Amino acid sequence: MRLMFSELPGRHERHLVRKHNNPLFSESERTLTQDQLTEAQRLDHEELVAYISQLRKLVGEAVALGPHEQSDVILELKERLDKAYEQACRLADDQTPNKHAIVKLVEVIMQAVWKGAGNDSLALQELEQEATARKTHFELLEHPLVADLLDPESLISKEALLPVLLSAERKEFEAAVTLFDPIQLEALLDQGEVMVQHLDSDVQLESARQRMDELKSLVVSERAS
Repeated sequence: MRLMFSELPGRHERHLVRKHNNPLFSESERTLTQDQLTEAQRLDHEELVAYISQLRKLVGEAVALGPHEQSDVILELKERLDKAYEQACRLADDQTPNKHAIVKLVEVIMQAVWKGAGNDSLALQELEQEATARKTHFELLEHPLVADLLDPESLISKEALLPVLLSAERKEFEAAVTLFDPIQLEALLDQGEVMVQHLDSDVQLESARQRMDELKSLVVSERAS
């Protein structure tokens, strides 16, 4: 029977899709039924409905901010908006309008923070660094794998991490490995070399070997730096 996948899946369905017919996973994990897929889609839909309700309340709080609001209240709300952006990147369907709305609200809030910094050069420098870091972070989150790895309730277990990384497309892989420090990358490389040794010579595994080569190059570069 032909499986009915979503065009823009959420995190539960993506997790199943990554394992589906993937030789890097055990046979039981790579087998997918329509019932399993339907349940994942149901969970993704529930998360989406709950998120929309929460986002509306959050936007309402942002709009209701007074011109003389306490800085701690403003920064706490900004942090919640940042987390809302992260969550949007994990959800099903096209979240572009919601993400754009969040970015605009954060910009408005940060304008007030910048104004409050006045001529404090140190504070202004820190705000500039934070803005750059946020922009980089949001760009990374556009890769679904990054969003799923950063999920506080990530479905990608420790055991599934390496197979997931080695199955990723090159751009997603390159974005995802930036989340790991040199020691973690070394450990992934060691685990990967053991895994590749036990793989059959299969065309489907060629991309996994390419990811391993890229991981090895990255580790060598880290060692040299």
